[in-house]
Amino acid sequence: MSGTSLDGVDGVLADFSAGRMRVLAHQAVPFPNALRAEFLALNATGSEEFHRGALAANGLARVYAEVTKRLLHRTGLGPSSVRAIGAHGQTVRHRPGEFDGTGYTIQLNQPALLAELAEVDVVADFRTRDVAAGGQGAPLVPPFHQAFFSPHGERLAVLNIGGISNLTLLHASPKTPVLGFDCGPGNALMDHWCCRHTGQHYDEGGTWAATGTVLPELLRRMAAEPFLERLPPKSTGRDLFNAVWLEHHLAAFEDAHGVPAAVDVQATLTELTAQACAHALLKNMPECGSLAVCGGGAYNVHLLRRMQALLPACKVQSTELLGLPPLQVEAAAFAWLARQAVLRQRASVPEVTGAKGARILGAIYPA
Repeated sequence: MSGTSLDGVDGVLADFSAGRMRVLAHQAVPFPNALRAEFLALNATGSEEFHRGALAANGLARVYAEVTKRLLHRTGLGPSSVRAIGAHGQTVRHRPGEFDGTGYTIQLNQPALLAELAEVDVVADFRTRDVAAGGQGAPLVPPFHQAFFSPHGERLAVLNIGGISNLTLLHASPKTPVLGFDCGPGNALMDHWCCRHTGQHYDEGGTWAATGTVLPELLRRMAAEPFLERLPPKSTGRDLFNAVWLEHHLAAFEDAHGVPAAVDVQATLTELTAQACAHALLKNMPECGSLAVCGGGAYNVHLLRRMQALLPACKVQSTELLGLPPLQVEAAAFAWLARQAVLRQRASVPEVTGAKGARILGAIYPA
């Protein structure tokens, strides 16, 4: 899985033979700086997009192949031991339901090249089938969260904080449909601002933000974004929460209050993410007793402290305490989705995406 944070690829080797998923190994490979920059640029309209996108997809397939190679080396297994690779691709556009009533979602990927390099069947293109059925195509991970993090009689929420934050609501009864939706920005805006002003790709532990002061008026302007109050099903991405969006709000703030300190903007962006996630949970599952956090944002100590303060009746914890470390959850979810495709089992949840019904997701590229 390589998500909207654009930091690189996380892969897992997952074993389902015992009836429940077991992660045998995890491997992370960062993106080369040039590939990361190109993916970021391809989130906006530019010149020669088809040409550049195709080459970036080739580059992504090579990183996926390297992750696969390292996983097999660490476990001593060969390609023939693996039934399939679930390869999500890199999202560069996400506009479901727009323009013509169907819209589109685009994940740059080259699964045929990955199958060639890895010598393993590849399952890719998970989102478009759900979009074709009238759905958002996202988030796709809630049914995996339900399968792996069975709440066992309690109300549990799972929050993935990647570039965008998405929330899964698991009720105490397994008969109650799982719910999930994107709830707002995650790391995307924080990482952009941190890189611009410190040269670091992200604010490690939220330590920089913790030294700043939240700017109430800037926070109010950003928190007024209509998406944050929209009812599910809903999904979003860098199409909305991006540098242009941020600059628009900063310009309005600066006209009235002058140029703010960079660290105070970072503190405000962190607070925006914390409040958006907490608000979404309180609005949709106010009785939730436990919030399990995954994704890179799970390591932002300051962010989690703010969420805990905003959710005093809910225990905010890492998914590691539930058996799966934060950086493994998304990759494990797409291993699960690949398995569903191979077995021809439906994987989408219409209550989550808004599609007309559950569908088999993914296209298979034989090795």
